[in-house]
Amino acid sequence: MAKITLYTTDFCPYCVRAKQLLEKRELAFEEINLARDPDGRAKLVELTGMMTFPQILVGSQPLGGYDQLAAADRSGELSALLATA
Repeated sequence: MAKITLYTTDFCPYCVRAKQLLEKRELAFEEINLARDPDGRAKLVELTGMMTFPQILVGSQPLGGYDQLAAADRSGELSALLATA
């Protein structure tokens, strides 16, 4: 199964929702909080092209934020990504 990386920041309701969804599905993930890491934020933008939070990667593939995670979960795409990434 592919590794899930969740980039978060403090006081982010969508970050909380993303964590809740992953925990509900019993999917392990690594959380990286970039609230006090401007260099980490810059690297995230280079990696994903996005500056919003959360940002979710499945393996090395950027999935997007909470809305994309929820849509991928509903459609079955998340399971497929986890199996192939």
